[in-house]
Amino acid sequence: MNNTPKFVVSTTLTTAEWTNSTLITGDVAGEITKLKQQPGKNISISGSGTLVRSLLHNNLLDELRLMLHPVVVGHGKRLFPDGSEHKGLKLVDSQAFNTGVVYLTYQAGQPEA
Repeated sequence: MNNTPKFVVSTTLTTAEWTNSTLITGDVAGEITKLKQQPGKNISISGSGTLVRSLLHNNLLDELRLMLHPVVVGHGKRLFPDGSEHKGLKLVDSQAFNTGVVYLTYQAGQPEA
């Protein structure tokens, strides 16, 4: 059984019904700041572009890992929509897979010239 604590950020849920989970609502930036000050390993986010944008805006994202899939869909939701605040990212690692997927790791901050 996985005892890793889970934190669920939501604007619609009233309870976190998953084992070992805590719901974060309201001041998300403040709660994430508190979590980052606690001892432990990395905080990982899966599947929430809105949360990623919020953490970038509040300078709470240290690293961004993206998987780029070689698929052209023609439309969809952008991770960084037009008019988004500019944030510098520095590419620190990349890995290409036989499938054509590229795994990119960026650190927050200005890229090197």
